[in-house]
Amino acid sequence: MTEWQKAQQGFLYDANYDQELINARIKCADLCHELNHCKPSDAQKRNELLHQIFGKIAGDIVITSPFYCDYGSNITVGKNFYTNYNCVILDAAPVCFGDNVFIAPNCVCSTAGHPIDGEQRAQGLEIAKPIQVGNNVWIGANVSILPGVSIGNNVVIGAGSVVTKNIPDNVVAAGNPCHILRPITEQDKDKYPIWSGE
Repeated sequence: MTEWQKAQQGFLYDANYDQELINARIKCADLCHELNHCKPSDAQKRNELLHQIFGKIAGDIVITSPFYCDYGSNITVGKNFYTNYNCVILDAAPVCFGDNVFIAPNCVCSTAGHPIDGEQRAQGLEIAKPIQVGNNVWIGANVSILPGVSIGNNVVIGAGSVVTKNIPDNVVAAGNPCHILRPITEQDKDKYPIWSGE
């Protein structure tokens, strides 16, 4: 079994010394470097690069540079996907985003974890667990989503949160560790003033 296959199946794997994985990360890093140095106005080139980086893109995608990921091929995004500055996705395991996902600046989605045992860490071993984000999710600034977490549909994750456990549908959640603050209700439609044009 290859080290990549071990990672996809949730086993400890050699993330640091396996040449196949090193080469894949270098290839992705080069593409991210090119993306991050591409003019913001060159939408066609940026779109071409994103389709080379990401495993699957279902619709419109906007990435505000800089953006970084480990492999890219393990990232799937739905329609109308947006990330602001300094998004980092460590995708040793699959990271799947639904439709209408908005990510604020300085966020990290990390499938990667390191052994608690120091000898295993020193050997370059890691573990990877997938991350799933549903539809209509807004992730506030400076949020960290940790390995193995699922976030439901129609969720708001408050700024500065560290998401260590699954978050269900239709809630506002925040904190360190992130926890549910309240459900999202019909009253939230009236939270902000709407210009009527009159």
